[in-house]
Amino acid sequence: MAAGPVFLAAGVVQGVARDGFDFSRNALSQLALGEGGWAQTVNFLLAGTLLVMGAVGLRRVLGGTPGSTVGPVLIGAFGVSFWAAAAFPADAGAGFPAGAPDATVMSGHGAVHLAAGAAGYLALCAALVVLAGSLAGFAASAVSVLAFTAGAGLGLLWLAAVTARLAFEPVTR
Repeated sequence: MAAGPVFLAAGVVQGVARDGFDFSRNALSQLALGEGGWAQTVNFLLAGTLLVMGAVGLRRVLGGTPGSTVGPVLIGAFGVSFWAAAAFPADAGAGFPAGAPDATVMSGHGAVHLAAGAAGYLALCAALVVLAGSLAGFAASAVSVLAFTAGAGLGLLWLAAVTARLAFEPVTR
């Protein structure tokens, strides 16, 4: 339960405190770069550990229910992707660390970081589908309605942000 909120809160605090970091241009992963980057590296390691521990607990709680094997494995894979992100930092770019130029070539460690993130988030998406059966009993509860509303709201905000950016900064070919 704590992995996501702790990871995001630590990332927001660092992003606000670090010179040159811009939430509209830089990924939280880039906080692992430069002076003070150790804090984001620890954040990745902690989040990965919490996710892997959560996967073990999830396996125990789900027992023999649908998704009780595959779901926790996918959550564990998501956790391991955070460890890979810690071991292989993202590339500098878009002005971060302060003064870094836009990246034009991806480094080997940047490519591994990106691949780990992609694999991890695909595992998370798959886990959400797999675990949906285990959560079906809560479908009518206020918690699931609130979660759906929050998720849909975030999706709509994301869509608004993307379309607004495209309206003011059209894609050039």
